[in-house]
Amino acid sequence: MYFHDPSQRPTKELLPGIQARTFWGEKMLVAVVDLDPHVHLPMHSHPHEQAGIVLEGEIEFVVAGETQRLKAGDVYVIPGGVEHEARTFDHPVRVMDVFSPVREEYKY
Repeated sequence: MYFHDPSQRPTKELLPGIQARTFWGEKMLVAVVDLDPHVHLPMHSHPHEQAGIVLEGEIEFVVAGETQRLKAGDVYVIPGGVEHEARTFDHPVRVMDVFSPVREEYKY
């Protein structure tokens, strides 16, 4: 299947307040992620490269000790194995993430 309607895709709860719709190929996974207001994604790392763009709202990332508040249109690139965390503020946030290789635990 080459084309998908994200509104028709079931969501997967990654953590409380964080829902994702995922789409994958052989070597990458795309996730449209909705984060509730006042959500904290704790510090973590994974072997996957992660790149994303903020579609709606504002989110703060801490990547390898560097803190940056991002708004719609801003892009982030996180190398595999690098510790990072994120938090939202008073409004919902939507981001699109791309992971390579595929994060098997995000498939459903």
